[in-house]
Amino acid sequence: MYRYDSTDQQLINERVSQYRGQMERHLAGELSEDELRPLRLQNGLYIQRHGPMLRIAIPYGMLSSAQLRKLAEISRRYDRAVGHFTTRQNMQLNWPQFEETPEILAELASVEMHAVQTSGNCIRNITSDHFAGVAPDELVDPRPYCELLRQWSTFHPEFAFLPRKFKIAVNAAAQDRAVIRAHDIGLEVVSDERGEIGFKVLVGGGLGRTPILGKVVREFLPRRHILSYLEAIVRLYNRYGRRDNMYKARIKILVQALGIDEFARQVEAEWAHLRDGETTVTDAEFDRIARHFEPPAWETLAAEDPVHSARLHTDKAFANWVKRCVHAHKTPGYAAVTLSLKAPGVAPGDISDVQMIAVADLADRFSFGELRVSHEQNVILADVKLGDLHEVWQIARSQRLATANIGLLTDMICCPGGDLCSLANARSLPIAEAVNDRFDDLDYLYDIGDISLNISGCMNSCGHHHVANIGILGVDKNDEEWYQITVGGQQGNGATIGKVIGPSFYAQEVPEVIDALIAVYLEQRTASERFIDTWQRVGVEPFKARAYAGRDRRRTAKVAGTGSNAKEIVNA
Repeated sequence: MYRYDSTDQQLINERVSQYRGQMERHLAGELSEDELRPLRLQNGLYIQRHGPMLRIAIPYGMLSSAQLRKLAEISRRYDRAVGHFTTRQNMQLNWPQFEETPEILAELASVEMHAVQTSGNCIRNITSDHFAGVAPDELVDPRPYCELLRQWSTFHPEFAFLPRKFKIAVNAAAQDRAVIRAHDIGLEVVSDERGEIGFKVLVGGGLGRTPILGKVVREFLPRRHILSYLEAIVRLYNRYGRRDNMYKARIKILVQALGIDEFARQVEAEWAHLRDGETTVTDAEFDRIARHFEPPAWETLAAEDPVHSARLHTDKAFANWVKRCVHAHKTPGYAAVTLSLKAPGVAPGDISDVQMIAVADLADRFSFGELRVSHEQNVILADVKLGDLHEVWQIARSQRLATANIGLLTDMICCPGGDLCSLANARSLPIAEAVNDRFDDLDYLYDIGDISLNISGCMNSCGHHHVANIGILGVDKNDEEWYQITVGGQQGNGATIGKVIGPSFYAQEVPEVIDALIAVYLEQRTASERFIDTWQRVGVEPFKARAYAGRDRRRTAKVAGTGSNAKEIVNA
């Protein structure tokens, strides 16, 4: 993984010193809250519903065991001994003390970490495939390109105050696991007919209030031009993106207004001033970065391990875990392992300090001291020998990190919602817990099969509910929490935006609605169909009818039994 050089370390140390001085001036009354606000946001510090929240960058999801141990130490010393992994491959601390945040940033700097550009109207953390470098279906390792973009975008003076936040994702695999179509810029690594590596460039994607999938602005961009071309795109956005209305300030609105053809024409015109200039990526510069991502010392192993194969036949619990949580590796004899952060009763994406230490130990013993954070808010050990899987499973199970639900209904993406976030209209975590309680039978989950369920507490869509097979969105109705259901979204190569099936439901109804949607699927599916396949074949009506038939029965019963609440129910 990438290691800081002296310039990297100096920049981060100087930023910590600068921020410490800003905080001291604020606490002394010399810097107002309004003056401090843009400065703290540049360092990842938000003020949430109950206090500060610090967002820590994990570039393209890569962590070393030493860094994870430091995060455990920080969470224990400065927070409530827990961290929260986000869909953007960051970690959030939700309970730090305001005045102690300079010390936290200094601790992070000691292990080559920071919180720079994790908030504010700038280019945010670059994200990528959590199996990068080991995926059998990838064209090349995308991490050097991610690191190239990170170095280009960090502290870029021209792009420090964009109209709104700006997100970039990179994918180099046959299957898109980075949701590149839902980003401001999505980059798909491709090769041309001569075998030259380059990029298909998508622009104008994003979720939130106006969910839109990105459009192709250029089919093939040679590698050497990636920085100059992206600079042309962001310059165009910086110049013409709306600053009068934050809800219409993202680049997707500009692309929609101009149309993709006109937008592409203007990008080409801007690029003409930058092409073949100082941002051209030379082979020497790319090789310098790529050397940080040379493969670890994989051993020469057989493709099958006989002891492992035998255990799959004799230990059902282990076999179920392998089926859902163990993934193919491009090197014979190895596998990638997903450690689930979706155990029952735990907020999705949360990891305790004890678990962090356990994962760091697992990484050191079994995965070359490195780990990954996924878009789905789980943790990955990328390089585990097949012969070590049983021991990894036993240790992970002892730490509640081996729930065999990856890709199943309870492997939910979920934002913190109204329990913590000041922007949320409704709470997300109790809904996640209620769904988990409703579907706590693993045998039933296996029968349902692959399905995604995402929950967002507001229209900002931090839970990415738009691109889930079943999405849940918290909405406000007369100062009460209600939940809107979308169905038919998906991420990956065939990414689609889900459709709202109708009026919203109150919280107690949500698990029953999910149950009704699943029941329609189980009745209608063919032998090989996933939930999304059945939805696409039969359409919305059977799902909608079942969901609202149940609602009408429940509300009729409630009105009949509680006359004083009749008006409230009828008007809902």
